[in-house]
Amino acid sequence: METDETLDGGEEPGRRERNRQRTHLALVQAANRLFQEQGYDATTVRDIALAAGVGERTFFRYFRSKESLLVQQVRDLIPLLGSAIRNRPAAEPPLAALREAVLELATWHHTAPAMLLVGPQPLPPDLTSRGGRFLLFDLEQEVVDALQFRIAPADPTREQALRASVLGRAGVGALRAVRLTYTHLSPTEQATTDVLAMVRSAFQALGH
Repeated sequence: METDETLDGGEEPGRRERNRQRTHLALVQAANRLFQEQGYDATTVRDIALAAGVGERTFFRYFRSKESLLVQQVRDLIPLLGSAIRNRPAAEPPLAALREAVLELATWHHTAPAMLLVGPQPLPPDLTSRGGRFLLFDLEQEVVDALQFRIAPADPTREQALRASVLGRAGVGALRAVRLTYTHLSPTEQATTDVLAMVRSAFQALGH
């Protein structure tokens, strides 16, 4: 069942790298789908590997654990989210730009971003790397920087910087609230819940 890891050691570097990228993407996509279908806690590394068409040994060549896969998945989304916020129409208010950027991101990935769905904690509690501990801060800062760019592309005043910081962190808080609410639903309720509609409702509540 192993894929890229059992290839001939003499394989040309370009092809080997493409195979690695395909396997990496297959693992991430399989994990994202399973986290939604059966829940984060119920999903095992073996489940993810089987769904991606590889063995567990191959999984561990890419990720230390399912927690590290999740962290990397969210980290990969952070700059994409920032770019999506910056590229929203200039007339959109800051929170509307954040909301629509999140919905865009979900559409691009054909699924709700992992940061909306996983765990009652901001991140799995046993993470020890800087990348895990500081991921929420990095997400907030990316959103704040993108909103500040929209509010004042150059030389923001102290008031403008504060406004971007307040709105950005409030928006990330709304996304966390969606995740918390979703994880407290029963499996049956989760299966029938439109998470993106929850995102819209959360930002509507924030606006009020």
